[in-house]
Amino acid sequence: MAWSDGDARALEALTPRVYRELRRMAAGFMRSERSGQTMQATALVHEVYLRLVDVHRVPLRGKAHFFAICAQIMRRILVDAARKRDTVKHGGALGRVELGDVPDLGSGKDRELIALNDALDELKEGDPRKAKVVELRYFGGLSVEETALVLNVSEGTVTRDWRLARLWLLAEIGKS
Repeated sequence: MAWSDGDARALEALTPRVYRELRRMAAGFMRSERSGQTMQATALVHEVYLRLVDVHRVPLRGKAHFFAICAQIMRRILVDAARKRDTVKHGGALGRVELGDVPDLGSGKDRELIALNDALDELKEGDPRKAKVVELRYFGGLSVEETALVLNVSEGTVTRDWRLARLWLLAEIGKS
């Protein structure tokens, strides 16, 4: 990658394309978020960029690997935001309020995202590759081909891992 070798023109040419792709990924995430979400796709992309600035020592193995790192960062940002909202909903730093004064708290998307994240962390302990496939496909929006490239496995392996991981996650989330 020419930009990682200090080529300013390469970075200048790459930035708009990377921004568009990150914006597409973020928009996909935001569509699945709860209604009334305060964070917008653009803000999510900017937050990812700010966190990427601190990741300068990570060696990148190409486009798919870069977007995999971005997907992981987006997952962390969204889960952290969901946990924060969920904590506030359950009385964190709030005074006593009468039941009739409580507004509608939404559709439970925050809890669903937190449950998915927790189940994904559990899957990671038992089968790290399947967990990575879910992270790359669901949070990163990577295709089967791109995921296979990042993980250095066949597309068939990614397809099988994706199918089995989704079934396992559904069962695990259903327990809670």
